[in-house]
Amino acid sequence: MGKERMAGWRMYTRKQIERLAGVMERQRQPSAPGPAPSDPLPEALWQSLLDDPRAAGKPKVPIQQCRFADIQSHMLRVECSRCSRIVEMQKAEAIRYFGADAIWKNVGHRLLDQTCTNRTGRHEEDGCWPNWIT
Repeated sequence: MGKERMAGWRMYTRKQIERLAGVMERQRQPSAPGPAPSDPLPEALWQSLLDDPRAAGKPKVPIQQCRFADIQSHMLRVECSRCSRIVEMQKAEAIRYFGADAIWKNVGHRLLDQTCTNRTGRHEEDGCWPNWIT
C-alpha cells in the first residue's frame, strides 16, 4: 500500500473551519428571550384560540361516516383502490334511492360490491377496496 491519508478527503481544513465559523457568527442575531414557562399566557393567544372555528363545533367527521343529509358536496365519488374504478353519484340522486339518513360508507360499499375486476378466488380478498374521494 502506498501513502494514503485515512479519510483525509472527509475532513475540513483549518481555513475552511474558520471561514464557516465566521459565516455562522455573522448569521447569528441576538433574539429577544421568549416567555418563561411560568409566565401567564397573553390575552391575544387566548382570544385567537377561542376565535378558531375548530373550537366552536364538533370535530370533523370523515365523509364516509356522514349521512347524506350532513354532506355538503353535491357530487359523491368513491374509487376502488384495487381496480381504479370510480363510481360517481349526485347527492340528490343518492337521497332519492337510499334516503337522507343512509350512511355514505354503506352506500359506497353497496355500489362497488361484487364489481371489482381483480379477483383472487379468496373470499376475504375479493371485492373492491373503497377509497373515499371528497
